Amino acid sequence: MTSAVGTARSSSAIAGGDLAARTTGLRKTYGRTVAVAGVDLAVPRGGVVGVLGPNGSGKTTTIRMLLGLTAPSSGTVELLGHQLPEHAGRVLPRVGALVEGPGFHPFLSGRENLLRCAAMEPALRGPEIREVVEQALERVGLSAAAGRRYRGYSLGMKQRLGLAAALLVPRDLVVLDEPTNGLDPAGTREIRRIIAELHASGTTVLVSSHLLSEIEATCTHVAVLHRGSLVAQGELAGMLEAGAPHLLVSTSDTEGAVRALRDKGLQAREESGLIRVELSGAESDEVIALLVHAGVPVREARRSRTGLEDLFARLTEEDL
Repeated sequence: MTSAVGTARSSSAIAGGDLAARTTGLRKTYGRTVAVAGVDLAVPRGGVVGVLGPNGSGKTTTIRMLLGLTAPSSGTVELLGHQLPEHAGRVLPRVGALVEGPGFHPFLSGRENLLRCAAMEPALRGPEIREVVEQALERVGLSAAAGRRYRGYSLGMKQRLGLAAALLVPRDLVVLDEPTNGLDPAGTREIRRIIAELHASGTTVLVSSHLLSEIEATCTHVAVLHRGSLVAQGELAGMLEAGAPHLLVSTSDTEGAVRALRDKGLQAREESGLIRVELSGAESDEVIALLVHAGVPVREARRSRTGLEDLFARLTEEDL
């Protein structure tokens, strides 16, 4: 576990590269409560960065400070090469964001709400606004429901409209806080597609989510927050490879297998009907030979890398 965590943390060296966003010593307190404690976040330009953390870890507060929506108690924020809040007016038009759910006028239709948003975009002018709005509605699959009042939208439809507002014009950075909240599987696939399109176009995407499967499917980089602190950040592939490899063994004698392996000092546990054996102290063939010698029948054995769920659990439970 130590090697996985240590390697993940060392990947914060990306802070020296080309960054779309950077925070230094970012801290937010509410009275005696520390919501964010000295976070040094580095968002590489052109990457898709997933921000993970248990409830109360400081994800949304960090994002709000990054966008200038909440003033930090201390620390600095740099967005697209400029300091905030000094250069907010220059930078924020190049940023699209969906944070803590969208907020629109309930008695206006989806189209009317989006037209109001488009009218406030500095890069859009009168004649092109309606065409841009229709394209945005189609992109998120809301064309058929565009004439309905917003108050009648489902949670998933509200999320789609918020995403459409964030993507009205080309952005250098797009920040999405729980973008798949309330979406069905088809809607989730659409969000994945849109994120992939943004990534292909060179747009930097920052995604906050509690769904590890979505982060693993869409992101190139990961930042993990725990109790207001940044415990790891870096390239997703590298962080997964840094985790200790393990062997999954299928046997009819799970209790005997775990006992035999632990007697030899190996870390082993039953997991979904299989035996998971950490390979930090042994090779695969040695584990199989040990089980056979102990009289444990081995049906199947396969080597597997660390998954994001396991890595996340290790990082956030380290100090418990």
